[in-house]
Amino acid sequence: DERFYENAGVDLRGIGRAFVEDVVKGGARQGGSTIAQQFVKNALEAQSQRTVFQKLRESALAYHLTRRWTKNKILTEYLNSIYFGNGAYGIESAARVYFAADPNHLGCGTNARPCAKELSVPEAALLAGVVANPSAFDPVAHPEAATRRRNIVLAKMLQEGKITQAEYADARVQALPGKITPPSVDTKAPYFTTWISQQLVEQFGARRAFEGGLKVRTTLDLDLQRAAQTAIDRSLPNPDGPAAALVAIDNSTGQVRALVNSTNYRDRPFNLATQAERQPGSTVKPFILAEAMNRGYGLGSVWPSQKRVFDVPNGGGEKFVVNNFDNSYSGSRDLGSALTVSDNAVFAAAGIATGPKRIARLIERMGVRTPVSSNPAMTLGAFKQGVSALDWAHAYESFATGGKRVWGTLGAPDRGPVGIEDVRSIATKKLVARNHTKTKRIISETLAALTTQQMQTVVSSGTGKRAAYGGFAAGKTGTTEDFGDAWFVGFTRQMTIAVWVGYPDKLTPMKTEFGGEPVAGGTFPAQIWHDFVVQAGAVFKQRIADRQAKRDGKDAETTDPSAELDTPVTGGTGGGDSGGTGDGTGTGD
Repeated sequence: DERFYENAGVDLRGIGRAFVEDVVKGGARQGGSTIAQQFVKNALEAQSQRTVFQKLRESALAYHLTRRWTKNKILTEYLNSIYFGNGAYGIESAARVYFAADPNHLGCGTNARPCAKELSVPEAALLAGVVANPSAFDPVAHPEAATRRRNIVLAKMLQEGKITQAEYADARVQALPGKITPPSVDTKAPYFTTWISQQLVEQFGARRAFEGGLKVRTTLDLDLQRAAQTAIDRSLPNPDGPAAALVAIDNSTGQVRALVNSTNYRDRPFNLATQAERQPGSTVKPFILAEAMNRGYGLGSVWPSQKRVFDVPNGGGEKFVVNNFDNSYSGSRDLGSALTVSDNAVFAAAGIATGPKRIARLIERMGVRTPVSSNPAMTLGAFKQGVSALDWAHAYESFATGGKRVWGTLGAPDRGPVGIEDVRSIATKKLVARNHTKTKRIISETLAALTTQQMQTVVSSGTGKRAAYGGFAAGKTGTTEDFGDAWFVGFTRQMTIAVWVGYPDKLTPMKTEFGGEPVAGGTFPAQIWHDFVVQAGAVFKQRIADRQAKRDGKDAETTDPSAELDTPVTGGTGGGDSGGTGDGTGTGD
């Protein structure tokens, strides 16, 4: 809003510019609203009601507002009522969250020393840039995008004469905040709660989400949440060792039942389950298998199992070199058994023959919401941009459901997994919104069944044997180059569970952490997956016994903790009030 101090609440030049851009380039590319209009929109909680009438009403109210309030009052009220991401509602909260841990600002956040008054040029520019899209420009989850956005703001400040060329040059090279301190969250599942809070902001706007008045019933099952935490703690008791994330999704509804990080939320608010985007390694292979079969390559088709060197298309002579884990080759192998033992040479060749672009499109259609690269290395799970444990579990769920993608009307954006059951008004008790399950067929039931059948062999006799628990299980291990990431993703009849293990801050080789041996997908991740499934089975069996005991008027007897998970999911959900909702070269394996 360049002419904020000059316009009358409505910027006709801005609206005209936006109109021309939209008409010429197609689609809504530019906004023409002023800060006054944005403030009115937020105050009216009209984020989702973008009709022409609503915009005209906002323009009229913004015009009258500028005649009653000073521009500084409008700007102050606006800055105190907008969302900056990571739980920061209002400019002072944002300054504390992103910069209070900086040595230059230690002790700020009091009435005598508001953090917002101490912001430097690059810090202020970062916060100004975040406002447009707090998720996309999150400096923790998306540092490159946040930096580009901040530098756009700095360039505008230079153009407007607000900073000098020297200040601009210095500000551009300043680092993003190294550590953030989000507002404290009173909950037993802080990572899940903050994930839900962001969705409430996107659904209802920051004002309604953070000023209270909503009772939110979530999909979280606290018994399963505790089971997931116990499974991780049992395998990874050392806080200085590798970290882990686990996501468990109900196959029939797409609802998240457990979402756990092994890290401490107060020390590390970055959500490894939803925000970390890591290379998936060999867990990409079931998608390659499905698309290869769809293109006519059968499970019995035979491929060379030997060190391979492929030319990179349009790569100027660049080569894609493929080695098997431990340099072990069989000479040739059929496609089905190659999944069981995770043969890189076979799947690189099959993936390239099938087409990386086709495979990438399939992965995105099945549930991954970040861009999936289509370079040859993607056939070994070496993506330019990684995937989150949440999205990877969601994509695998599409196999578990017989080829259907499942999401909900109150799910994460872009048809993501579901965390909210319903929302009610605390004052009136009336229903504000309720989740409705949606599905879309992505691959045929036959194709999903064949892929699932082969994934069962990974657990029964392949690289994922530590995940076997005695009941139905299908999945895939994954290990990235130099043992930087380790995965096991799989499903039972009821749930799809993704487990990631690695160091959260940077790509650190895990060559000795598994009892002196490397951490591959078949080690800690498969072990954690197994322990969670066994405990979850005990939870479900105990609930059935409790219900039976109530019917019989007797106390439930202790159940066998090794019960299979082939029991219907009947667990309860957590709930709470808004503002704090309730509890190239790859190694592969």
